[in-house]
Amino acid sequence: MAKELARKLINAGVHFGHGVSRWDPKMAPFIFAKRGNIHIIDVKKTLEGLLIAKQLLAEIVSSGKDVVFVGTKRQAQKAVETIAGKCGMHYVSQRWLGGMLTNFRTIRSRLQRLEQLEAMAEDGTLDSESKKQAARLKREMRKIKANLEGVRNMSRLPGAVVVVDAKKEYLALREAKKLDIATVGLLDTDSDPDTVDVAIPANDDSIRAVDLILNELADAVAIGKTMTAVHQEAPQRPRRVRSRRPAMARAVENNPQTTGDIEQSSAQIADAPSQEIQTEQQEPE
Repeated sequence: MAKELARKLINAGVHFGHGVSRWDPKMAPFIFAKRGNIHIIDVKKTLEGLLIAKQLLAEIVSSGKDVVFVGTKRQAQKAVETIAGKCGMHYVSQRWLGGMLTNFRTIRSRLQRLEQLEAMAEDGTLDSESKKQAARLKREMRKIKANLEGVRNMSRLPGAVVVVDAKKEYLALREAKKLDIATVGLLDTDSDPDTVDVAIPANDDSIRAVDLILNELADAVAIGKTMTAVHQEAPQRPRRVRSRRPAMARAVENNPQTTGDIEQSSAQIADAPSQEIQTEQQEPE
Protein backbone atom coordinates (compact mmCIF):
# COMPACT_ATOMS: atom_id res chain seq x y z
CA MET A 1 0.00 0.00 0.00
CA ALA A 2 2.80 2.42 0.92
CA LYS A 3 4.75 1.60 -2.26
CA GLU A 4 1.71 2.11 -4.47
CA LEU A 5 0.89 5.42 -2.80
CA ALA A 6 4.50 6.53 -3.18
CA ARG A 7 4.37 5.81 -6.93
CA LYS A 8 1.17 7.83 -7.27
CA LEU A 9 2.70 10.75 -5.40
CA ILE A 10 5.83 10.71 -7.54
CA ASN A 11 3.80 10.54 -10.74
CA ALA A 12 1.80 13.55 -9.52
CA GLY A 13 5.02 15.53 -9.03
CA VAL A 14 4.70 15.84 -5.27
CA HIS A 15 8.50 15.82 -4.84
CA PHE A 16 9.26 19.02 -6.79
CA GLY A 17 9.95 21.92 -4.46
CA HIS A 18 10.65 25.59 -5.04
CA GLY A 19 13.87 27.16 -6.20
CA VAL A 20 16.91 26.94 -3.98
CA SER A 21 16.91 30.68 -3.31
CA ARG A 22 13.33 30.56 -1.94
CA TRP A 23 13.75 27.78 0.60
CA ASP A 24 13.15 27.97 4.34
CA PRO A 25 16.08 26.43 6.30
CA LYS A 26 13.63 24.76 8.69
CA MET A 27 12.53 22.53 5.80
CA ALA A 28 16.00 20.96 5.57
CA PRO A 29 14.93 17.63 7.23
CA PHE A 30 12.23 17.19 4.55
CA ILE A 31 14.50 17.83 1.54
CA PHE A 32 16.07 14.84 -0.16
CA ALA A 33 18.47 16.50 -2.62
CA LYS A 34 19.08 19.48 -4.85
CA ARG A 35 18.76 19.11 -8.59
CA GLY A 36 19.87 22.11 -10.55
CA ASN A 37 18.22 25.08 -8.87
CA ILE A 38 15.25 23.10 -7.48
CA HIS A 39 14.95 21.27 -4.18
CA ILE A 40 13.64 17.68 -4.26
CA ILE A 41 11.30 16.76 -1.40
CA ASP A 42 11.81 13.41 0.34
CA VAL A 43 8.75 11.32 -0.53
CA LYS A 44 9.25 9.11 2.53
CA LYS A 45 8.76 12.16 4.72
CA THR A 46 5.62 12.97 2.72
CA LEU A 47 4.25 9.50 3.36
CA GLU A 48 5.05 9.67 7.06
CA GLY A 49 3.33 13.03 7.46
CA LEU A 50 0.33 11.86 5.43
CA LEU A 51 -0.22 8.74 7.54
CA ILE A 52 0.15 10.68 10.80
CA ALA A 53 -2.37 13.25 9.53
CA LYS A 54 -4.81 10.50 8.53
CA GLN A 55 -4.65 8.93 11.97
CA LEU A 56 -5.09 12.32 13.65
CA LEU A 57 -8.12 13.26 11.55
CA ALA A 58 -9.73 9.86 12.11
CA GLU A 59 -9.40 10.28 15.89
CA ILE A 60 -10.73 13.85 15.83
CA VAL A 61 -13.76 12.99 13.69
CA SER A 62 -14.48 9.87 15.76
CA SER A 63 -14.72 12.11 18.84
CA GLY A 64 -17.58 14.03 17.19
CA LYS A 65 -15.69 17.11 15.98
CA ASP A 66 -15.54 18.58 12.48
CA VAL A 67 -12.71 19.41 10.07
CA VAL A 68 -12.26 22.54 7.97
CA PHE A 69 -10.33 22.36 4.69
CA VAL A 70 -8.70 25.68 3.71
CA GLY A 71 -7.25 26.36 0.27
CA THR A 72 -7.68 29.81 -1.23
CA LYS A 73 -4.98 29.56 -3.90
CA ARG A 74 -6.13 28.87 -7.42
CA GLN A 75 -4.54 25.41 -7.62
CA ALA A 76 -6.40 24.20 -4.52
CA GLN A 77 -9.83 25.86 -4.69
CA LYS A 78 -11.62 23.23 -6.74
CA ALA A 79 -9.98 20.31 -4.92
CA VAL A 80 -10.89 21.72 -1.49
CA GLU A 81 -14.55 22.21 -2.46
CA THR A 82 -14.81 18.73 -3.99
CA ILE A 83 -13.14 16.93 -1.09
CA ALA A 84 -15.17 18.77 1.55
CA GLY A 85 -18.38 17.85 -0.25
CA LYS A 86 -17.21 14.25 -0.57
CA CYS A 87 -16.58 13.74 3.15
CA GLY A 88 -19.31 16.11 4.39
CA MET A 89 -17.02 18.63 6.06
CA HIS A 90 -16.54 22.40 5.84
CA TYR A 91 -14.24 24.40 3.57
CA VAL A 92 -12.92 27.88 2.79
CA SER A 93 -11.89 28.33 -0.84
CA GLN A 94 -12.30 32.01 -1.67
CA ARG A 95 -10.97 34.11 1.18
CA TRP A 96 -10.16 33.57 4.83
CA LEU A 97 -11.93 36.32 6.73
CA GLY A 98 -10.06 37.56 9.79
CA GLY A 99 -11.71 36.25 12.94
CA MET A 100 -13.47 33.33 11.28
CA LEU A 101 -12.51 31.20 14.29
CA THR A 102 -11.61 33.70 17.02
CA ASN A 103 -14.72 35.81 16.32
CA PHE A 104 -17.02 32.94 15.42
CA ARG A 105 -20.11 34.59 16.90
CA THR A 106 -19.92 37.40 14.34
CA ILE A 107 -19.50 34.90 11.51
CA ARG A 108 -22.66 33.13 12.65
CA SER A 109 -24.53 36.44 12.66
CA ARG A 110 -23.47 37.06 9.06
CA LEU A 111 -24.76 33.61 8.11
CA GLN A 112 -28.08 34.44 9.74
CA ARG A 113 -28.15 37.60 7.65
CA LEU A 114 -27.57 35.45 4.55
CA GLU A 115 -30.55 33.25 5.44
CA GLN A 116 -32.66 36.37 5.94
CA LEU A 117 -31.70 37.76 2.51
CA GLU A 118 -32.39 34.42 0.82
CA ALA A 119 -35.81 34.28 2.48
CA MET A 120 -36.54 37.79 1.17
CA ALA A 121 -35.53 36.71 -2.34
CA GLU A 122 -37.78 33.64 -2.21
CA ASP A 123 -40.97 35.35 -0.98
CA GLY A 124 -40.59 38.32 -3.33
CA THR A 125 -39.84 40.93 -0.67
CA LEU A 126 -36.52 41.75 -2.33
CA ASP A 127 -38.19 42.57 -5.65
CA SER A 128 -40.65 44.91 -3.98
CA GLU A 129 -37.80 47.14 -2.81
CA SER A 130 -36.53 50.05 -4.87
CA LYS A 131 -34.12 49.27 -7.69
CA LYS A 132 -31.13 50.69 -5.87
CA GLN A 133 -31.96 49.00 -2.57
CA ALA A 134 -32.59 45.64 -4.26
CA ALA A 135 -29.24 45.83 -6.06
CA ARG A 136 -27.47 46.60 -2.79
CA LEU A 137 -29.11 43.69 -0.97
CA LYS A 138 -28.35 41.27 -3.81
CA ARG A 139 -24.73 42.38 -3.83
CA GLU A 140 -24.54 41.84 -0.07
CA MET A 141 -26.05 38.36 -0.42
CA ARG A 142 -23.58 37.37 -3.16
CA LYS A 143 -20.63 38.59 -1.10
CA ILE A 144 -21.61 36.71 2.04
CA LYS A 145 -22.37 33.56 0.08
CA ALA A 146 -19.04 33.64 -1.76
CA ASN A 147 -17.01 33.96 1.45
CA LEU A 148 -19.03 31.84 3.91
CA GLU A 149 -20.84 29.23 1.84
CA GLY A 150 -18.37 26.51 2.86
CA VAL A 151 -18.86 27.07 6.61
CA ARG A 152 -22.60 27.58 6.43
CA ASN A 153 -23.42 24.41 8.37
CA MET A 154 -20.62 24.81 10.93
CA SER A 155 -22.45 25.49 14.19
CA ARG A 156 -19.40 25.20 16.45
CA LEU A 157 -15.61 25.46 16.32
CA PRO A 158 -13.90 22.63 14.43
CA GLY A 159 -11.52 20.08 15.88
CA ALA A 160 -8.93 20.37 13.10
CA VAL A 161 -7.94 22.70 10.27
CA VAL A 162 -6.30 21.37 7.09
CA VAL A 163 -4.55 24.01 4.97
CA VAL A 164 -2.97 23.90 1.52
CA ASP A 165 0.14 26.12 1.45
CA ALA A 166 0.79 27.05 5.08
CA LYS A 167 2.66 30.18 4.01
CA LYS A 168 -0.42 31.62 2.32
CA GLU A 169 -2.93 30.52 4.96
CA TYR A 170 -1.02 31.96 7.91
CA LEU A 171 -4.12 33.74 9.27
CA ALA A 172 -6.05 30.49 9.61
CA LEU A 173 -3.09 28.82 11.34
CA ARG A 174 -2.66 31.69 13.79
CA GLU A 175 -6.32 31.61 14.80
CA ALA A 176 -6.28 27.82 15.18
CA LYS A 177 -3.17 28.05 17.36
CA LYS A 178 -4.84 30.61 19.63
CA LEU A 179 -7.81 28.29 20.15
CA ASP A 180 -5.69 25.09 20.52
CA ILE A 181 -7.17 23.58 17.36
CA ALA A 182 -5.11 20.87 15.66
CA THR A 183 -3.59 21.90 12.32
CA VAL A 184 -2.46 19.88 9.32
CA GLY A 185 -0.65 21.61 6.47
CA LEU A 186 0.74 20.89 3.02
CA LEU A 187 4.15 22.54 3.07
CA ASP A 188 6.42 23.40 0.17
CA THR A 189 10.12 24.11 0.63
CA ASP A 190 9.42 27.82 1.24
CA SER A 191 7.16 27.23 4.28
CA ASP A 192 7.81 27.05 8.01
CA PRO A 193 6.97 23.58 9.47
CA ASP A 194 6.68 25.04 12.98
CA THR A 195 3.40 26.75 12.06
CA VAL A 196 1.49 23.44 11.87
CA ASP A 197 1.09 20.45 14.18
CA VAL A 198 1.42 17.86 11.40
CA ALA A 199 3.48 18.77 8.35
CA ILE A 200 3.01 17.05 4.98
CA PRO A 201 5.92 18.18 2.77
CA ALA A 202 4.63 18.30 -0.79
CA ASN A 203 4.43 20.38 -3.93
CA ASP A 204 1.44 22.62 -3.17
CA ASP A 205 1.44 24.08 -6.68
CA SER A 206 0.64 20.75 -8.35
CA ILE A 207 -3.10 20.25 -8.82
CA ARG A 208 -2.72 16.47 -9.07
CA ALA A 209 -0.60 16.26 -5.94
CA VAL A 210 -2.98 18.41 -3.89
CA ASP A 211 -5.99 16.43 -5.10
CA LEU A 212 -4.31 13.10 -4.29
CA ILE A 213 -3.30 14.10 -0.75
CA LEU A 214 -6.68 15.64 0.04
CA ASN A 215 -8.43 12.48 -1.18
CA GLU A 216 -6.35 10.44 1.27
CA LEU A 217 -7.30 12.80 4.10
CA ALA A 218 -10.97 12.59 3.08
CA ASP A 219 -10.78 8.80 3.37
CA ALA A 220 -9.49 9.22 6.93
CA VAL A 221 -12.43 11.49 7.73
CA ALA A 222 -14.80 8.84 6.39
CA ILE A 223 -13.12 6.25 8.63
CA GLY A 224 -13.59 8.55 11.61
CA LYS A 225 -17.29 8.89 10.82
CA THR A 226 -17.75 5.12 10.85
CA MET A 227 -15.98 4.99 14.21
CA THR A 228 -18.35 7.70 15.48
CA ALA A 229 -21.38 5.68 14.37
CA VAL A 230 -20.11 2.64 16.26
CA HIS A 231 -19.51 4.69 19.42
CA GLN A 232 -23.00 6.16 19.24
CA GLU A 233 -24.67 2.78 18.76
CA ALA A 234 -22.83 1.08 21.60
CA PRO A 235 -24.63 2.80 24.56
CA GLN A 236 -28.03 1.99 23.04
CA ARG A 237 -27.63 -1.73 23.68
CA PRO A 238 -29.72 -3.10 26.58
CA ARG A 239 -27.71 -3.59 29.74
CA ARG A 240 -27.82 -6.79 31.73
CA VAL A 241 -26.90 -6.58 35.38
CA ARG A 242 -25.80 -10.19 35.70
CA SER A 243 -23.61 -10.33 32.60
CA ARG A 244 -21.76 -7.02 32.62
CA ARG A 245 -18.29 -8.40 31.94
CA PRO A 246 -19.26 -10.57 28.94
CA ALA A 247 -21.05 -7.58 27.41
CA MET A 248 -17.95 -5.43 27.77
CA ALA A 249 -15.86 -8.17 26.18
CA ARG A 250 -18.20 -8.38 23.21
CA ALA A 251 -18.02 -4.59 22.77
CA VAL A 252 -14.22 -4.76 22.61
CA GLU A 253 -14.35 -7.54 20.03
CA ASN A 254 -16.77 -5.53 17.84
CA ASN A 255 -14.55 -2.42 17.63
CA PRO A 256 -13.66 -1.38 14.03
CA GLN A 257 -10.21 -2.22 12.70
CA THR A 258 -9.63 1.09 10.96
CA THR A 259 -7.07 2.35 13.46
CA GLY A 260 -5.11 -0.88 13.09
CA ASP A 261 -5.11 -0.50 9.33
CA ILE A 262 -3.59 2.97 9.58
CA GLU A 263 -0.89 1.71 11.97
CA GLN A 264 -0.16 -1.18 9.60
CA SER A 265 0.23 1.29 6.74
CA SER A 266 2.73 3.35 8.72
CA ALA A 267 4.71 0.18 9.46
CA GLN A 268 4.95 -0.55 5.74
CA ILE A 269 6.84 2.70 5.20
CA ALA A 270 9.71 1.49 7.34
CA ASP A 271 9.88 -1.74 5.30
CA ALA A 272 9.80 0.05 1.93
CA PRO A 273 13.27 0.23 0.35
CA SER A 274 14.54 3.80 0.26
CA GLN A 275 16.54 3.25 -2.93
CA GLU A 276 13.42 2.56 -4.98
CA ILE A 277 11.80 5.83 -3.92
CA GLN A 278 15.02 7.78 -4.32
CA THR A 279 15.68 6.56 -7.86
CA GLU A 280 12.15 7.34 -8.94
CA GLN A 281 12.50 10.84 -7.55
CA GLN A 282 15.33 11.62 -9.93
CA GLU A 283 13.60 10.40 -13.11
CA PRO A 284 11.07 13.23 -13.84
CA GLU A 285 12.56 16.61 -14.59
